[in-house]
Amino acid sequence: MGERERPAQPERDRMSGLRGLRDEERRILDMIRHRVRVARDVDKSFDQQMSFGERMADRLADIAGSWTFIIAFLGLILLWVAVNASQLLFRAFDPYPFILLNLFLSLLAGLQAPVIMMSQNRQEDRDRLRAENDYEVNLKAELEIEQLHTKVDELRDQQWQDLLRIQERQIELLQQQIAMLRGIIDGAGTTGAEPSPAV
Repeated sequence: MGERERPAQPERDRMSGLRGLRDEERRILDMIRHRVRVARDVDKSFDQQMSFGERMADRLADIAGSWTFIIAFLGLILLWVAVNASQLLFRAFDPYPFILLNLFLSLLAGLQAPVIMMSQNRQEDRDRLRAENDYEVNLKAELEIEQLHTKVDELRDQQWQDLLRIQERQIELLQQQIAMLRGIIDGAGTTGAEPSPAV
């Protein structure tokens, strides 16, 4: 295995990995390649697409689901019952069993339930868009982190190669110094000079 064959293997692995990607993952890879931001304001884009009726349905669902509405509505029902139960001041327009009140409550429930369901469906759509956006952001982050890991691994491998070259050079220098010292020692032994004793 030569040095030229090694870089081809990771490239082949990368290319085979790209074939298994879905379209949205390929789109994210293109965004990374072109350095395009993936995160977006889903609520803003979703709100811009809503019609007037959808905005009104959401507003009605917000109001009908509040404690203010519940307390005010209970107060209105109690006032209705009190006015129609006491026939002291004037004649009741909806005497007990309050059939007109039941009609209004049924009408309100019949209209309010579909409006709230429409609002919940839109909220599900908004949540789905948020989840898709979160997935795209997470996928991009994961791919960017993987890229950083690859770069760090390449830097580490390069540093190991540099370290090995430095170590080989140091070994060569040490061998040269050992050879030089042997030459000095051998040269001193042939002249007959004795080394001076250590003090």
